[in-house]
Amino acid sequence: MNSKLGVKLGEGGCAEVYAWEGESKIIKLAKPNTIIEALQAELHHCRIAWSCGLTVPQPFEMQEVEERWGIVFERVHGDSIMKKFVETTLDRSRHNQPLHVSEDYIDARITAQMLYQVHSHSVPNMPSQRDNIKHDIQRAQYLSEAEKARVIELLDQIPTKQQLCHGDPNPGNIILRDHDAIMIDWNNASVGNPEADLAEYIIMIQYAILPANVPQEVHEALEATREESIRMFIEQYERLSGISEVDIEPWMVVVASRKLAADGISEEEKGLLVQEIQRRLHSTPK
Repeated sequence: MNSKLGVKLGEGGCAEVYAWEGESKIIKLAKPNTIIEALQAELHHCRIAWSCGLTVPQPFEMQEVEERWGIVFERVHGDSIMKKFVETTLDRSRHNQPLHVSEDYIDARITAQMLYQVHSHSVPNMPSQRDNIKHDIQRAQYLSEAEKARVIELLDQIPTKQQLCHGDPNPGNIILRDHDAIMIDWNNASVGNPEADLAEYIIMIQYAILPANVPQEVHEALEATREESIRMFIEQYERLSGISEVDIEPWMVVVASRKLAADGISEEEKGLLVQEIQRRLHSTPK
């Protein structure tokens, strides 16, 4: 066992996270489903974000541990927005406190502010958002070839931008530390249109299905707050950027189609996305 490797801190679909060299660093070790080129790309994306002055964990280097490659990062002490949402919901339930839908339970405004900061940068040497999206749509199941071609046709009609985008702005990827919000997991970062990131967040909040082992109170809280969270998110981002729901709308069918290629969402959620995609395609004039 490598003497620098500490206790296991967490696990995701593609990696396990361990303490590294004490308390100040972590190492994100890839699982067998992640190739070394993907890790190298993630490290490059993180270095770009760090060089922009964004609030991200400082990236250090690649390391090999027992024939597994990983990335060493600054360790960020704090809870994700998702963890905070779960704990706050359970605490309210234990104390029989009512749910006030108008409260920002899932920190939608903080998420909008973070994304606006990300989108304020335009950087070289990053993947093309459009190329990534087209690749994902082409390899996604559930849609016919004609439906895929129509979605890509709609994408090609949208003017191209060249702004830094995160690619996966979900509540598990924003860590709250004191008065800071820190964005992690830059695997899917690219240069393109901010509206795609916004659509990604909206679709995730609107259609996310929590795992069965999550307490029922959390399922109910998410269901009750979905629409209000989306409204607060859109309003806050528009206040900062001028980009409105009308600007995001053309991206909804595109990003929903792209998400069908994702590994981390359930078959039930993908079924809901297919229904939404087909509804939008049928209502869009050719």
